[in-house]
Amino acid sequence: MDTKGRLVAGSHNRNEFVLINADEIGKVTSVKELSGQICQICGDEIEVTVDGEPFVACNECAFPMCRPCYEYERREGNQACPQCKTRYKRIKGSPRVDGDEDEDEFDDLDNEFEYNGNHHQVSEAALSGRHNIGRTASGITNSSELDASAVNSEIPLLTYGQEDDTISADKHALIVPPFMSRGKRVHPAPYTDSSMTLKCTSGVAVPPRPMDPKKDLAVYGYGTVAWKERMEEWKRKQNEKLQVVKHQGDKGGLDGDDFEDPDLPKMDEGRQPLSRKLPIPSSKINPYRMVILLRIVILCLFFHYRILNPVNDAYGLWLTSIICEIWFAVSWIFDQFPKWTPIKRETYLDRLSLRYEKEGKPSELASVDIFVSTVDPLKEPPLITANTVLSILAVDYPIDKVACYVSDDGAAMLTFEALSETSEFARKWVPFCKKFKIEPRAPEWYFAQKVDYLRDKVEPTFVRERRAMKREYEEFRVRINALVAMAQKVPEEGWTMQDGTLWPGNNVRDHPGMIQVFLGQNGVRDIEGNELPRLIYVSREKRPGYDHHKKAGAMNSLIRVSAVISNAPYLLNVDCDHYINNSKALREAMCFMMDPQSGKKICYVQFPQRFDGIDRHDRYSNRNVVFFDINMKGLDGIQGPIYVGTGCVFRRQALYGYDAPKKAKPPGKTCNCWPKLCCNCCCFGSKSKGKKGKSKDSKKKTKSKELSTQIHALENIEEGVEGIDSEKSSLMPQIKFEKKFGQSPVFIASTLLENGGEPHGASSASLLKEAIHVISCGYEDKTEWGKEVGWIYGSVTEDILTGFKMHCHGWRSVYCIPKRPAFKGSAPINLSDRLHQVLRWALGSVEILLSRHCPIWYGYGCGLKPLERFSYINSVVYPLTSLPLIAYCTLPAVCLITGKFIVPQISNYASLVFMGLFISIAVTSILEMQWGGVGIDDLWRNEQFWVIGGCSSHFFALIQGLLKVLAGVNTNFTVTSKAADDGEFSDLYLFKWTSLLIPPLTLLILNIIGVVVGVSNAINNGYESWGPLFGRLFFAIWVIVHLYPFLKGFMGKQDRVPTIILVWSILLASIFSLLWVRINPFLSRGGIVLEVCGLDCD
Repeated sequence: MDTKGRLVAGSHNRNEFVLINADEIGKVTSVKELSGQICQICGDEIEVTVDGEPFVACNECAFPMCRPCYEYERREGNQACPQCKTRYKRIKGSPRVDGDEDEDEFDDLDNEFEYNGNHHQVSEAALSGRHNIGRTASGITNSSELDASAVNSEIPLLTYGQEDDTISADKHALIVPPFMSRGKRVHPAPYTDSSMTLKCTSGVAVPPRPMDPKKDLAVYGYGTVAWKERMEEWKRKQNEKLQVVKHQGDKGGLDGDDFEDPDLPKMDEGRQPLSRKLPIPSSKINPYRMVILLRIVILCLFFHYRILNPVNDAYGLWLTSIICEIWFAVSWIFDQFPKWTPIKRETYLDRLSLRYEKEGKPSELASVDIFVSTVDPLKEPPLITANTVLSILAVDYPIDKVACYVSDDGAAMLTFEALSETSEFARKWVPFCKKFKIEPRAPEWYFAQKVDYLRDKVEPTFVRERRAMKREYEEFRVRINALVAMAQKVPEEGWTMQDGTLWPGNNVRDHPGMIQVFLGQNGVRDIEGNELPRLIYVSREKRPGYDHHKKAGAMNSLIRVSAVISNAPYLLNVDCDHYINNSKALREAMCFMMDPQSGKKICYVQFPQRFDGIDRHDRYSNRNVVFFDINMKGLDGIQGPIYVGTGCVFRRQALYGYDAPKKAKPPGKTCNCWPKLCCNCCCFGSKSKGKKGKSKDSKKKTKSKELSTQIHALENIEEGVEGIDSEKSSLMPQIKFEKKFGQSPVFIASTLLENGGEPHGASSASLLKEAIHVISCGYEDKTEWGKEVGWIYGSVTEDILTGFKMHCHGWRSVYCIPKRPAFKGSAPINLSDRLHQVLRWALGSVEILLSRHCPIWYGYGCGLKPLERFSYINSVVYPLTSLPLIAYCTLPAVCLITGKFIVPQISNYASLVFMGLFISIAVTSILEMQWGGVGIDDLWRNEQFWVIGGCSSHFFALIQGLLKVLAGVNTNFTVTSKAADDGEFSDLYLFKWTSLLIPPLTLLILNIIGVVVGVSNAINNGYESWGPLFGRLFFAIWVIVHLYPFLKGFMGKQDRVPTIILVWSILLASIFSLLWVRINPFLSRGGIVLEVCGLDCD
């Protein structure tokens, strides 16, 4: 799509289409300059009736509306004019709807219940495209070119039921129109589409011939003995050539030309699987499973003892602890069992190249559209976004197979200008990366590596070019930072473009859709003259009064606009701060997606998240290693990992809401131990019923398929004999597609292409107009976008919901952990930002828990496996754990202050049970560290932040979610920066006060006070009270130790005074102060008064 470097802005609803930064000749101010009267609903030209007058839908106000929109509104809408609200009357040539019985102003029996006459051409135009775009044999043309009465003689015609003697045999054809998955008859379309023609198994198109649906298909050659013999002969030749390759090898048995035979199979290595599973060794996994089972037994004994031995003098504390412990046990089961069958995976990139990249031939690797989403350039620095885009453009993948789409949901001119600078710098950066094969290919992180390139024997040219490139990047960074500094102060009249035009996105909440093609197919090449991947800027239209659904809505807009422009079969989405750290990441994903054996059922490949810029101790568990290296590996052994929002390669067809392909079940086996007569007598009835049921089910399944394959012509012919009107039946699939995908014929046509591909012969202007259409703010109205198609709406964590819906459709996902991390990003490393991040995740889980998509009750009877459901349930109910966790962390302080305890006097049996429980917990953690490759530091940090986040973010998320879902009240917890410090990890000590700090701080103070009071009471009551005190002290110290990172982050960075010293100083000072008050010998305590006797003993 060539825009000649111009920004395309427009609004489909407002009929605007503007090219900015163009000369006066090329500047188009509106579509109205190019056409006549325009429909205000869809933007089509309004047709002219037989009388030569324009079509008028409403006789009261003459609101401009085309006939297809008028009939759609009467059939599916309010049946009233959108301007004057007057009910539409039936116009001659239109079908009757409910409410038209009393309107008998004219006799129109031919059109009252059918689509005939002049409307035949209108229905064809509706099928071909509602926006002046129709399919012909050569590509996409205007609907004015589609004239049923003047069909090109070279286009084969159709016959139905009977052969037409007036048409020669070579002019017949069997064609499947694009919207014919459920039609009862094949609709005679005045166009052909090579992708829709019926093909035989060998891949050769069937020559045009007359076909009568009443005749047996064997007459035409399908299913005959000759056809089977031809297939067997082809297979035999394949095997013979493979044997020659195997046994003769380099002995000269084959000439060089013979190896170029297209029928020659791939070499042995290329025919091998592209990946394999690596199960955890039995020496590690079997003890792990045994300990889990043993832990369940110990838990049963533990609860048996706890419930049968209440504490009568502290019954409230005992009951609270029992309820908390039961919930902890249930949540542990939901978390533990999905890790029952963990696996690892290994990919073979060399086999992928052998199979799909032959020397001297174009690459057969699938195309990939990459999505980068950003909103506010002041919170998400443009330099970080630019580095992400540069790493994408320099990825190790065929250039013509990569397209990068940047979604600017804030319509910021700063982001636009930064991308313009990035596209210019990419002309130098991309050839440098591919010439020297450097890693990573994000310049900010590449030049930040502390590597001495002069130590090893490096080519002088590399050292010289690296220094020059570093200077170029420093200048590029200065230009980006200058743009950021300039954007701090917005002019009163708003930003302006280079040609003086006002920036369309000056009003963030009210602006048209914008598309700019920076790189790809517009003549821009790198400094070495090579092509560059596509780089496309997209900002969807926003208007007041519309719900834009935040990130999920932006991603759905990218799905549609990419389908119109490039339509790659696979999609990769990354956040703006997640750059490609491994240039072969796309190839790693293709080893799963393009595997001919198992790739068809994979909906997405999820990569783990790795982060830069985190301190060595990872105080707040930002790396989240336990989740990514233990939990996700366990899910990969069931049905696949959950989608985590970034670093994920999708199959486009799975995002469209299609079901996963199902394996054909092998034929049922009958027993041969009984006489055939007995088997027939016993099984005849059930078999016949079963066959009838199966036939009905198969018909339903066939009808429910959304043209996932193009071989439905025979079914359409068989159903067409039933005599249902061809015009109505031809519109039925289109109506269904419009309800699901929206009213864009180009996008709907792209959804039918399983392997992707661009529309051939389409003009840039028509594609741009359609691209603006699909990103309009009202496009998703009355469709299934966000419900069954694309990213699912209804939660701020749209990633969990989207992956859950795919798994419910029977798809499976794959977890890929390459040796070099595929993606790396930035994480909030100070306490307040980290808590707010966890708050957003937990709030999304609460929203899903209270929605109809909750995995507790949604999706039964579909393709979701039980243990996978356990994982999704755990991912949405974990915020509820905050309530028992806060209560359980309060109990130690209450016990120390009151002198009570939640456990009665412990017997020997109880001691063994408690010790067994603690040992089983420790052994489970050790074995998980062993097979997951996780260090003890990471496990301990994860345990600490589980308590910190549970006491703060999860609790607030639960309250906010309940208020939002049940009462409709939105509650935001704002963050205010209070102080900052400089240094390598300065953000680590940045303190921002927020409401999230109150609950853990309160718990910490309570437990510290409890420890002080408990110790002072023990000192006061004598040594006999120290025994019961140890149990309470252990409980309280457990809470304090888990909250220690919170305390460290709360207090910030002290001036050369370690926090641990400060904490212990306060604690010990309090204890010794109380001791001094208690045992001060200088105070009188009453009793016998000693007086001086006055005697001189000497």
